[in-house]
Amino acid sequence: MKAASVQLSGIVKRHGAVTALAGIDLEIRAGEFFSLLGPSGSGKTTTLRILAGLEQANAGAVRMNGVDVTHLEPGARDVAMVFQSYALYPHMTVRENIAFPLKMMHERSGQIDTAVKEAAARVRIDHLLERKPGQLSGGQQQRCALARAIVRKPALFLLDEPLSNLDAKLRIETRVELKRLQRALNVTAVYVTHDQEEALSLSDRLAVFMDGRIVQIGTPEEVFSRPATVAVAGFLGNPPMNLIPARLEHGRANIEGGVLDIPSLASFGTREVFLGVRPSAVRIAGAGLPATVMMSEALGEESYADLAVGELLVRAKVRERPAERAQVRIELDPPGLHVFDRQTGLRL
Repeated sequence: MKAASVQLSGIVKRHGAVTALAGIDLEIRAGEFFSLLGPSGSGKTTTLRILAGLEQANAGAVRMNGVDVTHLEPGARDVAMVFQSYALYPHMTVRENIAFPLKMMHERSGQIDTAVKEAAARVRIDHLLERKPGQLSGGQQQRCALARAIVRKPALFLLDEPLSNLDAKLRIETRVELKRLQRALNVTAVYVTHDQEEALSLSDRLAVFMDGRIVQIGTPEEVFSRPATVAVAGFLGNPPMNLIPARLEHGRANIEGGVLDIPSLASFGTREVFLGVRPSAVRIAGAGLPATVMMSEALGEESYADLAVGELLVRAKVRERPAERAQVRIELDPPGLHVFDRQTGLRL
């Protein structure tokens, strides 16, 4: 099986007067685990369906290994897809579900039996072959759908939110299995998710979608540490980044009537910005902006405080939970600051 490289060029998709995709350009390398990440309605699944051949674009081209497949039927693309619903046939056994794609390709029964056993063993459901989907747990159904996808040994593996129906513990376990499987099969995987934790942990690279456009492409480390826009900064991170409106004046940040001296920002001159700062870079200190503790909470091993700075709410990661309604002062750690233009939302 040869992993496929993928190129999308100028993909536009309209549903009546609504533009679902407004010019998607994307290159995915052979053997890569690539995620399409973004909120609901941002165009991720539409892009995946166009890749699969399940939908046709209004404009643009799709290439696999340099070959134009824009108008090829799904069966001619050497692509397998795992849907969010798993789409298993309820009247068929696990064995029959996995074998179905090979039967449609008119493979010999002996080859089908061998391939089904091999695929089931890879996802560790070879002991469940005679059960029907209704007798399986959610995790087992998901593995059955994966086995049905890999049994054909496709060059491109498309996954549309395949873990969203699983509980938290099983999602984490299955993420590990999914990455192991993709590496072992040496297949290119394109993975759609709105879950940033999934995308950051699984991906070699990812594309962030917003309103039918790709706003940033990079490795998980690049996208998390250097978000390209305010929208990306606010979307990535749990808890998300604080986005603080400020007026910069040669190294002084005016925030809600208070002033912080931050010499490292002097190069930005005088301008209106958003200061992006993750909760871990907000410090309760002896000096700084006056704030009121609105709420503090422990989330497992970490504690956070929500602080009111004027009309603004800022979340800080804290070692000790402060008392509610306490009056404190906060500072922003300069190395942890991200600066975005207030008008354009772009990183400066």
